[in-house]
Amino acid sequence: MEDQNKYIGNELELFANAKNWKSYWSELVAPYLGTNIMEVGAGLGGSTQLLMPKVNNLDRWTALEPDEALSSQIPKNLEKSGLGVEKLTITEKYLKDYQPSKQYDSLLYIDVIEHIEQDKDEVHLAVDRLINGGHLIILVPAHNFLFSPFDRAIGHYRRYNKKMLLEVLPENLEVVHLKYLDSLGLFLSAGNRLIAKQKYPTLKQILFWDKAVVPVSKILDKMLFHQFGKSLLLIGKKKYDKSSN
Repeated sequence: MEDQNKYIGNELELFANAKNWKSYWSELVAPYLGTNIMEVGAGLGGSTQLLMPKVNNLDRWTALEPDEALSSQIPKNLEKSGLGVEKLTITEKYLKDYQPSKQYDSLLYIDVIEHIEQDKDEVHLAVDRLINGGHLIILVPAHNFLFSPFDRAIGHYRRYNKKMLLEVLPENLEVVHLKYLDSLGLFLSAGNRLIAKQKYPTLKQILFWDKAVVPVSKILDKMLFHQFGKSLLLIGKKKYDKSSN
């Protein structure tokens, strides 16, 4: 029987080399993190390493990663980056199985929701875990017409457009930002989907995309008002619940 907690993809180390891409989206989400943060599907801790230094007066960073082979590497990777782990909690559970003692300032899903079959249930549960005024941050691959053998190989159920992502949000979540990122990368992905049909990118391709494409996309995205791109970023804010008084 296949281990349900075992992550089937092997792209995490490969995409760790995408420094410009990580810098791009992390700049957009950093102002919304707060000080008590939960990251769902933390993987090897790549996003943890990236975002923790951007948090002023960090209280607690909780990383949920059900795959023990991945979660066991998070502290080592943080230490390699010169980061301490004294404010880090790692839990090898899914969100539905984790009962926190208090709510969070923000919940992060960085390239995770597309791996979850019941995405609407997951998102509603995530918002329940937020404080009033807390932020839900979701980064997902965009556009189902780009769904490729690579998506299938790493366990994606779908890619998203704005309408699809909005449909899974609860009524008590206000959309702060909903924008496409990496407009030029969209054309590269389309070429792979329609022509190359490559299952996995090579390191050389990742480095070319990150060094040559992402910096141009960063400029184009603003010029095009983030109307299309290879990825989709949502930042939502939990509405104030008067009944909680």
